[in-house]
Amino acid sequence: MVDYLFTIEDKEKRNRSAQVVIDVMGNLYPYLRDVAEFKHKLWDHLAIMSDFKLDIDYPYNPPTPDILTEKPKIVPYSQNNIRYKHYGFIMESLIKKTAEMEGEEKEILVELLANHMKKSYLAWNKDGVDDDKIFQDLRELSRGKLNVSKDEVQLADTKSISASTKPKKKKFKKK
Repeated sequence: MVDYLFTIEDKEKRNRSAQVVIDVMGNLYPYLRDVAEFKHKLWDHLAIMSDFKLDIDYPYNPPTPDILTEKPKIVPYSQNNIRYKHYGFIMESLIKKTAEMEGEEKEILVELLANHMKKSYLAWNKDGVDDDKIFQDLRELSRGKLNVSKDEVQLADTKSISASTKPKKKKFKKK
């Protein structure tokens, strides 16, 4: 259909025929046919299919040929130095903030952080983890400011954490 548009010499007829081609392209996705951005995209596709050589009056500014060879912009990734990747950067930030706190709120947060650290650790190491390892990592990440032990904080059981992270199976009733 696009090749046929090149054979039409009358510009007015070529414009009407191009509109028909756009309408046919829109029929492929009727639920998007009346969306303004979709119409713009269809006109861009017509320009690309015609190798940018079709002489018609575009309702939008047609793209240029260099847009097809343009390299995508580089995505800036954060360059944070994460000591334990299985805990993540946010967990390390939370530990630093908690280390600066005082009072009962700090004790509650330490317990929550330690349990979440254990859960994160188990997500990557299915064999299990000793609570002492979690407390040691917590101490290291807080630079010695959060010093807790098994006597002070009781962490969740490994089996209960593993069970909560697995997808639950649906039970079907027998008829």
